[in-house]
Amino acid sequence: MGKRRRRDLSAEERALWERLRATVVPLNPEAATDEPPVLEPVSLAPPPPPPLTPPAPPRIPAAAAKPRAPEPPAAPGVRMDRRRFDRLRRGQLKPEARIDLHGMTAARAHAALTGFVFNAHASGLRLVLVITGKGRPGEDFMSGESAGGVLRRSVPHWLSLPPLTHKVLHLAPAHRRHGGDGAFYVYLARSRSGA
Repeated sequence: MGKRRRRDLSAEERALWERLRATVVPLNPEAATDEPPVLEPVSLAPPPPPPLTPPAPPRIPAAAAKPRAPEPPAAPGVRMDRRRFDRLRRGQLKPEARIDLHGMTAARAHAALTGFVFNAHASGLRLVLVITGKGRPGEDFMSGESAGGVLRRSVPHWLSLPPLTHKVLHLAPAHRRHGGDGAFYVYLARSRSGA
């Protein structure tokens, strides 16, 4: 920055100085002078702003600091609450009714399953057990698939189709104490009668 140039007082500024000087009593009379002060040029630029500091974050009460997370769904595709689902998986829920389909033909088993689910739902039951059996091991000559377990593969499909789909909330393999791989838990929707 270059050196500032001094300027002389105008006649009006000199007269003002004289009037002011006449009213002032110097603190140190020996240092007083009759000469008017030399004025430095005044910069009209605004002073630089003070450095900005970010505002402090708001204080959050300890109770509100950790919001309670919503309970996660039991698993993808599960339409029952998590606690009940966990108890179901561990075999801690006792089925209220059961049907044993193994040994039946597919047509007879489908009809029996449909009637059983309708009756259980109308009675207000929530958890029933469908026993299919594990099927006999073997291989289908045409498809190369296991010939056993036709009912075990068909029951989930039948329960996902009308008229049963609206009555069933969840289907899960049974715990070993209730038949394991040879049975299914069927968790039913509440009946409209409120039972």
